[in-house]
Amino acid sequence: MVSKIAIPLIFLAVVYLARITIATSVNPSSSFIKSSCATVRYPTLCEESLSPFAKTIQNSLAQLAHTALAVSLKQSQSTQDYLNKLKRFKGLTPRERSAIGDCLEIVSDSLDRVTKSMKELKNCERAKGQQFLWHMNNVQTWVSSALTDENTCTDGFGGRVMESRIKTSVRAQIASVAHVTSNALALVNNYAQKH
Repeated sequence: MVSKIAIPLIFLAVVYLARITIATSVNPSSSFIKSSCATVRYPTLCEESLSPFAKTIQNSLAQLAHTALAVSLKQSQSTQDYLNKLKRFKGLTPRERSAIGDCLEIVSDSLDRVTKSMKELKNCERAKGQQFLWHMNNVQTWVSSALTDENTCTDGFGGRVMESRIKTSVRAQIASVAHVTSNALALVNNYAQKH
C-alpha cells in the first residue's frame, strides 16, 4: 500500500523540482537583454519589450538594435492607428482635431525615419570601416530625428486651453512611442560603440 502512494509522490516531487530548476535557470539571451537594457533610459520597458524576442536576439548587438527599432516601429504604427481613429471622434474641438492632425503627420514622419533606419542598419551589418560609420551615422540621425518628432507632437496639446482626456490620452500614446524609441537609440548607439 505504501509503495502505491510513494511512487506517485516521488513522481510529483521530481516534476516539481524540475519545474523549479527550469524556472530559475538563467537564459543567456535573457541575461544579454537584461544587461544591455540596464544602460538605457527606460530599462524595465526595454526588457519587457525585447525579452519575447530573446531567441532571435541571442547575444547579437546588431539583432538587439534591429529588434528595438522594430518595437519602436510597431508602437509608432499602433499610435498612428489610434490617432486616425481619434481624429474621426465626434465631439472634438477644432483645436483638438487640428493638434491630432499635426500629430498624425509627425508620427507618419517618425514611422518613415524608423523604417529607413531599419533598412540602413542592415547595411551596417555588411559594411566595414568608414562604410559602417556612414551607415550607422544615418541610422543614429534618423532615429534621433524620429525621437524629436515624437516629442514635438505633444507641443500642439500644450497650454491650459486643452486640458482634456484627449490631451492626456494622446500624450500617453506619444510617451510610449518616445520611450521605446529612446531605448532603441541607446541600443543603436551601444552597437555602434562596440562594433
